[in-house]
Amino acid sequence: MPPPADIVKVAIEWPGAFPKLMEIDQKKPLSAIIKEVCEGWSLGSHETYALQIADATNFYITEKNRNDIKNGSILRLTTSPYQTALQLHERIQSSSMDAKLESLKDLANASRDITFAQEFINLDGISLLTQMVESGTDFGDLLSFTLTAFVELMDHGIVSWDTFSVAFIKKIASFVNKTAMDTAVLQRSLAILESMVLNSQDLYHKVAQEITIGQLIPHLQGTDQDIQTYTIAVINALFLKAPEEKRQFDENIVDILNCPLTEMAHILAQKQLRSIILTSVIRSPTPINDEMAHQLYVMQVLNFNLCEDRMMTKMDPQDQAQRDIIFELRRIAFDVESEPNNGGSIEKRKSMYTRDYKKLGFINHVNPAVDFTQIPPGMMALDNMLYFAKHHQDAYIRIVLENSSREDKHECPFGRSSIELTKMLCEILKVGELPSENCHDFHPMFFTHEHSFEEFFCICIQLLNKTWKEMRATSEDFNKVMQVVREQIMRALSVKPNSLDQFKSRLQNLSYTEILKIRQSERMNQEDFQSRPILELREKIQPEIMELIKQQRLNRLCEGTCFRKISSRRRQDKFWYCRLSPNHKVLHYGDLEESPQGEVPHDSLQDKLPVADIKAVITGKDCPHMKEKGALKQNKEVLELAFSVLYESDEYLNFIAPDKHEYCVWTDGLNALLGKEMTSDYTKTDMDTLLSMEMKLRLLDLENIQIPEAPPPIPKEPSNYDFVYDCN
Repeated sequence: MPPPADIVKVAIEWPGAFPKLMEIDQKKPLSAIIKEVCEGWSLGSHETYALQIADATNFYITEKNRNDIKNGSILRLTTSPYQTALQLHERIQSSSMDAKLESLKDLANASRDITFAQEFINLDGISLLTQMVESGTDFGDLLSFTLTAFVELMDHGIVSWDTFSVAFIKKIASFVNKTAMDTAVLQRSLAILESMVLNSQDLYHKVAQEITIGQLIPHLQGTDQDIQTYTIAVINALFLKAPEEKRQFDENIVDILNCPLTEMAHILAQKQLRSIILTSVIRSPTPINDEMAHQLYVMQVLNFNLCEDRMMTKMDPQDQAQRDIIFELRRIAFDVESEPNNGGSIEKRKSMYTRDYKKLGFINHVNPAVDFTQIPPGMMALDNMLYFAKHHQDAYIRIVLENSSREDKHECPFGRSSIELTKMLCEILKVGELPSENCHDFHPMFFTHEHSFEEFFCICIQLLNKTWKEMRATSEDFNKVMQVVREQIMRALSVKPNSLDQFKSRLQNLSYTEILKIRQSERMNQEDFQSRPILELREKIQPEIMELIKQQRLNRLCEGTCFRKISSRRRQDKFWYCRLSPNHKVLHYGDLEESPQGEVPHDSLQDKLPVADIKAVITGKDCPHMKEKGALKQNKEVLELAFSVLYESDEYLNFIAPDKHEYCVWTDGLNALLGKEMTSDYTKTDMDTLLSMEMKLRLLDLENIQIPEAPPPIPKEPSNYDFVYDCN
């Protein structure tokens, strides 16, 4: 007869004694269980003891998490969180350096547990740590473990960041500003500054006054990628929290940092920063890890978001300064004065302007300013056109004159094309959207030029003109040309070119003819048979294929997935793992110290959730963790990766998938467990792929074509390479 569900068999350790096997009744108060354990070892004052999980985490067992104890767990009897906090509070003030160091190590380790953290904070422990830092008497490992404990305690979100003094901020900033500083101290100091900036607008201003670009640059020039990552994270945080007017006025990251530099030094520093990131980080021999890739992606997004204001600004047809830009485009293209002083009536001049504006490809030939009232792209399109005309003058003049000499229906309208292309590039690069917490998609080529977006536009507008000619397009084909150009750009970006020149070379190989070949090849691979017998056969085998997909999803859930723990306080390398039991009855999950290299065994995952207790699967903005306020949470990409499992009455297990594929696998698998339909995009794609493959195999079988069970052997290498092919 199986034991009652409320009885859990565990082993309990106590230093200097043999482990004790006992049964825990989960209905009994935890204090009664601890008292019973203490009496078994003849220990008095049971209220000063507690139980811990005997693993690397050493988390305390509380009334809230006691249900996570499972049969076979190993627990440890130890001093209560309050007693431990009290002892460490006293020990870290020891006059003995060795004793103090050991105490700080213990504190840094214990602070990861929220139960202990709460007790230590109640003893005014945060104030004690800040005083120790401000005193300036600790260095090296002592300071490193002090800062580590501080970071761990603050990560629980119990104490507000606004409570810290200017003296503490200055001290932390001084560790960053020193050229020679212990690596661990520097890393924690950068992490603290990032959290301060992200969590308090007031602290943003104070930190920005203490940190200069000149003092951050040396940290990027080192070889420690973790330090480089935290340095870029601080820059990104300062940029993200900068007031809106500062972002609009200053068009580079350096100015956002309130550096005490002259205007010329600002420009030089911006070039230096970009150059150092390119040479010391992106082109470094050390492979870029996920966290660095994410920070580079965030920097790329924030840089492009500087364009948002111009993208959403309509042109004022009555603004003479804005109209002068259009006059300048006309002057450069046709080598004429924008306002001729000699001769000609007003009507004649109007006619001349109308003719030239038509040649420039504007939709409104009389008043082209009207073309730029559409947002997006607004004034950003005009800015790009002027940049192209000034910095690539020969190419600009050639495109305008080439098209003005063609028949009206065959000309590629430069003005209209530039406006639509700018809008398309903003969509591709997601200008105006907040960075995603899960994305690592940065493009090295955008770090190779001060005006990367404008140069990107210049390459793409020449591509558009080239593709227009290759397609022999007319004005009716405008949208078709734009679709082809979008495909060319997306395919070229997918290979992550290292420079704008490589991007340009890649586009040269993606001519319209090549795109047609690629499309034809893909169409043949996705060929769908539409005859009636084939459709009937498809319908007949579809349930079988759906069952196969369901089994695959459940198998993937059994393998499990590592999820990153997302915090609104700061980005952290903390992970948790979740997997389904082989009998499909329990979800096992638990925290990890680092990202695993393979599957994580069920036994090492501390928590579990019976599938029978799951009530529903919630996705997107309805998830409770998406309703919380956070600096980076409410953006579209994170919403698309969020899902939650509702169990009991109002309890949730919250997920943010690492990518869209894992999101679809998990939502499909969980819905399959609940007996609901799998509705993700990947299910439809997999269904189409497997159905097509199965249909082809069955048709081959009808033709009596034998399909071998094993693949053919790989041909052996030739023994003699001394041969030549005779072309004759």
